[in-house]
Amino acid sequence: MLDHEPAVHQISTPNLYAIAPAPRRFRVREQAVRKPLLAHVVSGLEAKDEKDPVETATHDGGKPTVLIVDDDPDVRESLQCLLRSVNLDSRAFASPSIFIKSEPPSGPTCLVLDVRLPGRSGLDFQRELTAANVNVPIIFITGHADVPMAVQAMKAGAIEFLIKPFRDQDLLDAIQVGLARDRARCEREVELARLVERFGNLTSREREVMAHVVKGRLNKQIANDMGISEMTVKIHRGQVTRKMKASSVAQLTRMADRLSDAVRQSQRRPDLMISMSHD
Repeated sequence: MLDHEPAVHQISTPNLYAIAPAPRRFRVREQAVRKPLLAHVVSGLEAKDEKDPVETATHDGGKPTVLIVDDDPDVRESLQCLLRSVNLDSRAFASPSIFIKSEPPSGPTCLVLDVRLPGRSGLDFQRELTAANVNVPIIFITGHADVPMAVQAMKAGAIEFLIKPFRDQDLLDAIQVGLARDRARCEREVELARLVERFGNLTSREREVMAHVVKGRLNKQIANDMGISEMTVKIHRGQVTRKMKASSVAQLTRMADRLSDAVRQSQRRPDLMISMSHD
């Protein structure tokens, strides 16, 4: 997990924030970005099921992983056997509380979740994950369901609601949809982490110049506003463009918007590890 938070300071434009240079451990590794998603974000959820830990895994680090939560050991084994047959890694858990305590996979995931679980229903757990901003794609399976239950699950964002016995292919199709969705999310998070790192490498003066640039200010106007020469503005502006790897003002503005969105999300997303502080 990324243990340190880059400080975020509001600067001269309301929609742009300066993120102080990140400590060395914040440097981006694609697999590390994914790590906080499950274990650390949901660690605050109260464990209501105190069963002895039961977890089985077929795992090859970095590959997509299907997570299974079902209290029936025969169902868990059957699902893992099916997933092995199509070369998919899986991790199976007997209860949500065991799932919460586990170390998250490094790659894209989706969750196959039983609706009826002792002590904590699958629908309850879905709500808790949503409240904790854990956006893992969920596929519900159940042997006892009704229409309102299915509607509730789908409205809350579930990919599929399958009633046992279901066709293996229906489950595999839903899993592929879930993994594709989570893979795209992982890529967005990696891209954002790289953007945060680049922004953290800017000096305070460069961040200030960037704030003016994305507001559409001309070099002469920026020089007047900051009390520096126009040549100095041009130098700083060139450094901003190089460090941020921006090919145009429009692209730099989009980057600033993404950083601002990340700051706002950090108030709800502990896994983004961006804290708010104001001068």
